[in-house]
Amino acid sequence: MTAHTVEYIRYRIPEQKSAEFLAAYTSAAAQLAASPHCVDYELARCEEDFEHYVLRITWTSTEDHMEGFRKSELFEDFFAEIRPYVTHIEEMRHYKPTTVRGAGASVPTLYAWAGGAEAFSRLTSVFYDKVLKDDLLAPLFAHLDPDHAEHVALWLGEVFGGPPAYSETQGGHGHMVAKHLGRGITEPQRRRWVNLIQDAADEAGLPTDPEFRSAFLAYVEWGTRLAVYFSGPDAVPPAEQPVPRWTWGSAPPYRG
Repeated sequence: MTAHTVEYIRYRIPEQKSAEFLAAYTSAAAQLAASPHCVDYELARCEEDFEHYVLRITWTSTEDHMEGFRKSELFEDFFAEIRPYVTHIEEMRHYKPTTVRGAGASVPTLYAWAGGAEAFSRLTSVFYDKVLKDDLLAPLFAHLDPDHAEHVALWLGEVFGGPPAYSETQGGHGHMVAKHLGRGITEPQRRRWVNLIQDAADEAGLPTDPEFRSAFLAYVEWGTRLAVYFSGPDAVPPAEQPVPRWTWGSAPPYRG
């Protein structure tokens, strides 16, 4: 999947026209939201000089913007709203993201919020104790490696933003996938796995706030569904890739 294109449109709007300008874009934004070529958008106003605005629109590609959106009926309605302000545009260009990117520390990782390595060690210890006593899941783990729980703790810690301990000691995503090949995991077993790890999270004292638990469960659902697929007879192992990194947000739809 190629990188998205980011379009920046810089406006200089006289203050006496700012209210009508914002109203026009509030209306025009409905067309952006409806476009399958628009990933997201944001209109920002300069704090130092209120006359300056920057509209950022992320497009699936420059071609999709110019050939898809610009030639659609949505654009006609969009342009009708913002036409009076075209003469106030100071820049309108497309940009491609570079490899210089990252997240700041103002928002803690899920790993830090959960309590770090000790929290994930407690979680997997409690969880696998439950698994080995469960009539539906115990057969899948009949020959469980004594270090399995700790390896999964390293995996989950890295997934949720912690140090790359799993990658450094075990391998990447392909290594984890390989452990599920040919196991024939059923949907009832997957559901039980999901339920037990949520119970284990409670008993291990992981945070119970809705934001953390929704992100935690989102990964558990995603990961266990992949496990079912890769354990099936027609699974094709993926190319080697890094351990996924889960954040407070949600993952976009997969496009092959």
